[in-house]
Amino acid sequence: MNFSKDLRVKPGLQLRKWNPSETLGQDRPTAEKAVERNRQELFRQQTLLYAENRQSLLIVLQGMDTSGKDGVIRQVITGLNPAGCTVTAFKAPSEEERDHDFLWRIRRATPRRGTVGIFNRSHYEDVLIVRVQDLVPKSEWKTRYDQINGFEKTLSHNGIRVVKFFLHISKEEQKERLEKRLKDPLKNWKFSEGDLVQRKRWDDYMEAYEAALNRCSTKWAPWYIIPADRKWFRNLAISEILRETLDEMKPKLPKPITNLDKIRIV
Repeated sequence: MNFSKDLRVKPGLQLRKWNPSETLGQDRPTAEKAVERNRQELFRQQTLLYAENRQSLLIVLQGMDTSGKDGVIRQVITGLNPAGCTVTAFKAPSEEERDHDFLWRIRRATPRRGTVGIFNRSHYEDVLIVRVQDLVPKSEWKTRYDQINGFEKTLSHNGIRVVKFFLHISKEEQKERLEKRLKDPLKNWKFSEGDLVQRKRWDDYMEAYEAALNRCSTKWAPWYIIPADRKWFRNLAISEILRETLDEMKPKLPKPITNLDKIRIV
């Protein structure tokens, strides 16, 4: 199975036709073993990427509240070497950030050569929550799709591979996860009444996501739709796509700067 091919967003995407509980015929025990193998392979590939120091990988995670963005970082990306990996969680912009163009804070967080960068939410908030909550005029956010595509193309031309995941959960699954946050003392801190406000605009968010996925899934920065009601399948799909992506990048160890055969350690 080629997860990159099967889950890549194609023109004319309609979210209502995607089942958030889809598992593509996979079973949990087999999937969990595959995720562990992929963790080990991702670590190996990251080591090559770091040593090569020519290109980098940017992973974008988007989804409704409780869709599992933090879970992906814990369960899939946890195997990467922290020395060559950065995670940036984008919250509401600060006063300084609002005084710049919407991509300013994003540019500053892109990964340096040889590293992996993870965006927990991203520049796409500026065509999602901004659109749904009417934070800027429509005439302004409508131009941002082209700006985003241009920005991501520039990253690609400069050796930054961009891969974007939309974690697609159902409204029913979100309800269960929010209720668990209320019942579990260790998760109470994660609950926000703001989540309920956003939940009331579910259909509006689905419309906004559909537009973003269709407008901004490109050959240089593809979107992948990840059925995320089943956490084990979410982890499998993302780990497989990341492995396939790094395979395509073909990072290689650099040649030694000296003839090691002549080296003697005394």
